[in-house]
Amino acid sequence: MELLPEGQRNTAVEVEWEDQQRINKFSTLINKKDSKQLQLDKLKVEKEYLDDLTMELELFDEDEKIQYKVGDAFMFIKVKKALGKIENDDEAISKKIDDIVELISEYDEELGKLKKALYAKFGNNINLER
Repeated sequence: MELLPEGQRNTAVEVEWEDQQRINKFSTLINKKDSKQLQLDKLKVEKEYLDDLTMELELFDEDEKIQYKVGDAFMFIKVKKALGKIENDDEAISKKIDDIVELISEYDEELGKLKKALYAKFGNNINLER
């Protein structure tokens, strides 16, 4: 028996196994989305750094040699070659960013469906907002 303030009725809905599975899936997807969002933010910052580096290197003479990091070591390579490598890195990061944005969009779509189903059953008895 539950003590409620006068005039209020008990609107509790029984949570079934399928409902609990939906809630668990919602929680898992939110955590995955947050993780991918952090990864996306880091990649965007790295892309900005590469764009800034490209602009700076374009000011150099193409035949001038600069240090370029390969693994744990630095090599002297010509600016033209370094720009090519940086362009390849930039394209790879752009591809990763696009993939993560698409994945986050898929997560959002699935989360929307789960939210709709859970709110339809539980109404104000469940809070899925942040």
